[in-house]
Amino acid sequence: MGHIIGKDIYRQLGQKVDNTTVRMPWSEPLHKLLKSLYSPGEADLIVRMPYRPSSISRIAEITGMDGRKLRPMLENMCSKGLVCDMWEKDEYQYMISPFVIGFFEFTMMRTGDNLDSKKWAELFQSYMFGDSSFIDANFGDGQQISVMRAIPHEETIREVDHVEILDYEKASALIAEQDLFAVGLCSCRHEKMHLGKQGCDVDLETCTSMGDAAQFLIRNKFAREIPRGEMLDILARSKDMGFTLSTDNVKQNAGFICHCCGCCCNLMQGIKYSGYPGMLVSSSFIASCDVESCNGCGLCVKACPIDAISLCENAGVKYAEINTKLCLGCGVCALKCKTGSLQMDKRTQKVIHPEDSFERVILQSLERGTLQNLIFDNPNSRSESFMRAVVGGFLKLSPVKKGLMSETLRSRFLSAIKSKG
Repeated sequence: MGHIIGKDIYRQLGQKVDNTTVRMPWSEPLHKLLKSLYSPGEADLIVRMPYRPSSISRIAEITGMDGRKLRPMLENMCSKGLVCDMWEKDEYQYMISPFVIGFFEFTMMRTGDNLDSKKWAELFQSYMFGDSSFIDANFGDGQQISVMRAIPHEETIREVDHVEILDYEKASALIAEQDLFAVGLCSCRHEKMHLGKQGCDVDLETCTSMGDAAQFLIRNKFAREIPRGEMLDILARSKDMGFTLSTDNVKQNAGFICHCCGCCCNLMQGIKYSGYPGMLVSSSFIASCDVESCNGCGLCVKACPIDAISLCENAGVKYAEINTKLCLGCGVCALKCKTGSLQMDKRTQKVIHPEDSFERVILQSLERGTLQNLIFDNPNSRSESFMRAVVGGFLKLSPVKKGLMSETLRSRFLSAIKSKG
C-alpha cells in the first residue's frame, strides 16, 4: 500500500462514497468520520472498487489486487459494516456500503470490546446535523425516493368499502412472508444514548430484520437470530409504546422493520430539523380528524413523532389539525385517540414505493445524480470515466430527470434498465 503515501486518500474516499445512492458532501466533519472508520488501506480499496456488487474475481481484476489478499480484507470490512456481502450465483458479491442504510447503521449496531462507539456517535451527529449540507444534498431538491417508508398501524385505518390495505403496507404480512428473523441494536437509539439524548427508556435491542437482510446481519454479528414469536412480540410492544413502524422503501421482499420514536430516529429528527418530509417516505394513508367527535385532549399532538399535529380552537372548541404536507401516515396518533376521532384514510395523491431494491436504487441514484456510476462502475477505467461524465451530464438535465421520474416514463425506463442488467 506504499502508493497511498503522498495523496489524500480520505478526500478520494469522500468523493467515492458521495457518488453512491446517498450523497455525502465533503466537509471537515466527514473527513474526521472517515479517518475514524477506515484505515488507509481500507480507504484505498473502497476508492478502487467497482460501484456495483461484484465477485472477488471481478474486484481483483478491477483493483489489480491479489484475490487471496482481498478475501480476508473484504470479510473484515464486512464485519465492520464498510462493505456488504450478498450470496448470489453460488458466490459472495461484495458492495461498498453507502452511508444509509449502510455504514452508519452497521457501525452503531456493532457490539464488543474496544469500540469507539461514543466517538462515532459524536462524529455521525456532527456530520448529519452540524449544518444542513448533508440533508440538503439528499432532499433539498424535492427528492421523493428515500431508503425507508412508514407502515401504518393496521387497526387505525378507517373501515370503508373502497379502501384496501395491501400486503406490503402491513407489518404483519411482511413478517408472515419470511422465515428468518433477527434483532440488533437500534443504531439511532445507540447513538443518542452515547450523546446523552435518548428520550425513551426502551431497550436498545429493537432493530428487527428479515430474510436476506437478517442473514447478512447475523453472519457479520450485527444481530442475533430470533424466532417469529419474538419478532411479533417486538411488533406488539411498538404498538403499545406508540412507535412508528418503518421498513424498506420497496413493495417486494422488505428486509427490516424499524420501531422508531421521535426522540431518537434520525430520519424523523431530520424531518423536524429540515422540514423535508421525504426523508421518511409516507405510507399510502394519511391521518384525518373528525372535528365533531374530537374532544381536544391533545394526546395525538404528544404522540406524533414529527410534530405534524396541532390543536386549534374555534368558538371555544378545541380540535386536532393535521399538517398534511408532513404526515407520515403511520397511525401513531390514531393509536392514542380515545374517542376514535383520528383515523387513517387513503391518500388521494399517489406515493412512489418502488417495486424492489433494484428499482429503489435506480430511482434514488437518478434523483441524486449518481446513476451513471452504476452503469459505468469501474472507477479505474478512463473510457468509463468519460462515459460517466457524458451520461451524468445528460441525466442531470432538468427536463430529462423530470421526464424519467414521471409516472408516464418511469416504468418504461426501469424496464429498459432491467433488460440490460
